[in-house]
Amino acid sequence: MLNKWYLKWKGFLSEKTYDNEDRKWHYTHRRLRSAYRSLKTNLPFLFTYLEYPDRGIPNTTNSLEGTFSHLKTKLRTHAGIKEWRKKKIIDEILSK
Repeated sequence: MLNKWYLKWKGFLSEKTYDNEDRKWHYTHRRLRSAYRSLKTNLPFLFTYLEYPDRGIPNTTNSLEGTFSHLKTKLRTHAGIKEWRKKKIIDEILSK
């Protein structure tokens, strides 16, 4: 179905825009092209949980995101710190 969609919209996805200031062209619908490319590349891995029902693979990443929510909260609390110090905080939390 993804290939059929691409063939239908190939002309639209191939549209280019010329930028007079930079004297360069770029694809008009870059974000849509990027989304298509991402789907095309990752399609073999998107429904892995259905292929191995005995392994109990979750169908979302909610549990993974929840695992790191405490880390995000601590980093937001210290919003003004430098990047190297944030990395140090992350290392300290993950090493526990």
